[in-house]
Amino acid sequence: MALLSRQFLPFSQSCRRIFGTAFVLNLQRTKKSISFEPEEPTQKGRRKELIEAVLYGSKKVKEEERQTHSKMLARGKYVHELQKHKVKPDKVDAYIELMTSHLPYIANDPLNDVHLCGSWMIDIGEQDTFVHVWEYKGYPGHLQTMERLAKDPNHIRFLKELGPLLSSRENNMMLEFSFWKTSPPKISNGLFELRRYSLKPGSLLEWEMYWRKGLECRRQFCEPVGAWFTQLGSLNTVYHMWSYPDLQTRKTSRESAWSLDEWPQTVYNTVRLVDNMTSYILKPLPFSPLR
Repeated sequence: MALLSRQFLPFSQSCRRIFGTAFVLNLQRTKKSISFEPEEPTQKGRRKELIEAVLYGSKKVKEEERQTHSKMLARGKYVHELQKHKVKPDKVDAYIELMTSHLPYIANDPLNDVHLCGSWMIDIGEQDTFVHVWEYKGYPGHLQTMERLAKDPNHIRFLKELGPLLSSRENNMMLEFSFWKTSPPKISNGLFELRRYSLKPGSLLEWEMYWRKGLECRRQFCEPVGAWFTQLGSLNTVYHMWSYPDLQTRKTSRESAWSLDEWPQTVYNTVRLVDNMTSYILKPLPFSPLR
């Protein structure tokens, strides 16, 4: 501190000659106000927290995002499973017969915590492929149902008969969006469209925000059946399902949505969040609760 004062003295005399006394007095007051005391621990903590927030994101925001995914996006009451079976072309009839006898058996057992939303055959898209959507009473309901079926002789026999009919199969565990409740059993005698969106990782929250608004436009012209986002299986994936009387009505209803300002804006905001998308036209099986 003494060294700084000795260095400052000739500098102040020079400044007095060049800028005047008032300037030097202000400079000396500024020098006295400078603190060379070490930072308090709380100050260091705040500075560290600020730097981390800039570099890695706020801890508070991260916590809110984690809670948003689990509590705000999802309706929370149910867990849905989407099963997709690729059937050998010469085994389609045998597959339909097997499903017709066994899937209602599972769904109608009151001891199983599961409900069959619907079963469909893909008519346009992946040929000889079938889609089934199940609704469980949360993950505990899924566990309880799987444990019961694993001990059920009828289900064990069903799985043995099913294997030779399939080329491949996959499933995804999903949650339904809070703003889009899955439709209850309904007979419309129409067709269904299942749309699959593979999103860029980390974009689900933004996608949901835009689609929540976009749905209000689309539902003026067609019937929404359900919307889910995956939790297990193919991650960062969203499924929509819609119902139409026929393909021509689907065409005109989609065209009508473009007459509303909100719909083009929804498409503009969401398309950049998507890596790829697929559309399937489905025909319900005779025993499907949604058909």
